[in-house]
Amino acid sequence: MSNWGRFCLGHFYECLKSDRKEFVLNKVIVIGGGPAGMMAAITAKENKNEVIILEKNNQLGKKLLITGKGRCNITSSLEMEDFIKNTPGNGMFLYSAYQKYTNKDMIQFLKEQGLDVKEERGNRIFPVTDKSIDVLKCFTKKIKALHIEIRYHTKVIEILTETIDGVNTVIGVKTDKEILKADKIILATGGKSYPLTGSTGDGYLLAEKIGHTITPIKPSLVPLEAYDKNECKELQGLSLRNVEIKLIDKEKNKIIYEDFGEMLFTHFGVSGPTILSSSAHLVRYKNIEQLFHEKKLVLKIDLKPALDDKKLNDRILRDFETVKNKQFRNSLDKLLPQKLIPIIIKKSKIRPDKKVNEITKKEREELIKQIKDFEIIIKSFRPIEEAIITSGGINIKEINPKTMESKKVKGLYFAGEIMDVDSYTGGFNLQIAYSTGYVAGSN
Repeated sequence: MSNWGRFCLGHFYECLKSDRKEFVLNKVIVIGGGPAGMMAAITAKENKNEVIILEKNNQLGKKLLITGKGRCNITSSLEMEDFIKNTPGNGMFLYSAYQKYTNKDMIQFLKEQGLDVKEERGNRIFPVTDKSIDVLKCFTKKIKALHIEIRYHTKVIEILTETIDGVNTVIGVKTDKEILKADKIILATGGKSYPLTGSTGDGYLLAEKIGHTITPIKPSLVPLEAYDKNECKELQGLSLRNVEIKLIDKEKNKIIYEDFGEMLFTHFGVSGPTILSSSAHLVRYKNIEQLFHEKKLVLKIDLKPALDDKKLNDRILRDFETVKNKQFRNSLDKLLPQKLIPIIIKKSKIRPDKKVNEITKKEREELIKQIKDFEIIIKSFRPIEEAIITSGGINIKEINPKTMESKKVKGLYFAGEIMDVDSYTGGFNLQIAYSTGYVAGSN
C-alpha cells in the first residue's frame, strides 16, 4: 500500500472512533446481490436497519436468471425435513434456518409481490409465467419499496476489522471506489460456478483474509465426462425420461448413487437432472479421482426400468413377431429412440443385417442386458465453470447455524452458496439462499 493509502486508511479509523460525518454511515452492508444477498437485505431493512447492497455486476440476480434453464425452479413442495435429506453437503447445519424460513414462506413472498407459482414433476415449483425474470422482479420490487440502496459496479477488496473489547469485530469495507463504515456485514457473494454471472470466488478470499477456513472448492451439480466421447457424441442431444441410473464403484463392486428420472447425452458425456444430482454425491465420495483415473467408475442406465427381464423379453418377442422377416437393424423402432438403436445393436454384438427370425435366445438375452445395463465409463467431472453450484466454502464449524454469524469475527454474517452447503437439483439450493439470507438479515 502507498503512503497515501496508509494515510487514508488511518484517517478512516480515526473517523470511526470520533464518529465524524466525512464518511457515509451504513449499519448493514450486504456484499453480493444474488437471491441470498437480496433476501438478506430485504430482511435486514424490515428489521429497521440501514442497508446497502454492494454488487460488482450491473444488475442484481444475474445467476438467478439462468436457473431452471431460464424458468427458475424456485423451490420444492416437499416438507422441510426432506430438504435436509436432499442436501448431502452439511444438510443438518440448515435445520434452524429451514424452520425460520420455509418453502411456503418463499411462495407467500412471491404472491405478495404479485407472482403465482405452479408445481411440476418431482415436486418442483416454478413461476406460472415460466420466466425467471419475474422472480427477480419480485425481489427488486420489494427492494425498491423498502428504499434499499444498491451500488452497482462495486467490488469489495477487503473487509475491515478491529479488535474491540478483545473481540475481532467488523467496522467496514474497502471497495475499489471508497471505504464504507458498517456495524454488520453480510457476505453473500456465491461460489465459483458460472463465473460469467459474477461468481468468481471473491468471497472466499475476503473471508480467508480475516481468519476463516475454506473447505476445498469443487464442482457440484455438474455434468460428467465419459471416456468414450465418440459414443456419447453419436447420442448428443438425446434426452431420456423415466430411466434408472446407477453409479458403481467397480473397485468395491458397490453402488455409490442411484436415481430415477431424466438424463441427457452430450458431446462429452452425460448431463440432465439425475446426472447433476449424482455429481453432488460423487464429489464427496472417497477416492473418486482414483476411480476416474483407473476407469472404475461406471454409469449403468436401465432404459426400461418398468420391465423386468422376463417382461422385456416378452415385449421383444412380440415386436419381433411383427417384423420377423426384416433385418435386425429395422426391428427396434417401437422399443428404443432412433439415436440409440445403432449403439444398442453394436453393444449387443448381433449382426445388423441378420434376419429377426434367426436371432437366437442367447443373442436376445444379450440384447436385454444392453437395454437394462447400458454402460458408460466416467472419466471426470466437467470444469467448475460449468457447475450449477459449488461444493465447499466457508467451514460451517465457524458459523453459528441459528444466526449465520461468524464465530471468528463479530458482526460478520454469511448467506447462500459461499458456505459449505449444497443440495441436489430440484429447487433445494435456491431455498438454501432464501433461508440463510433471511436468518442473516434477521440477526
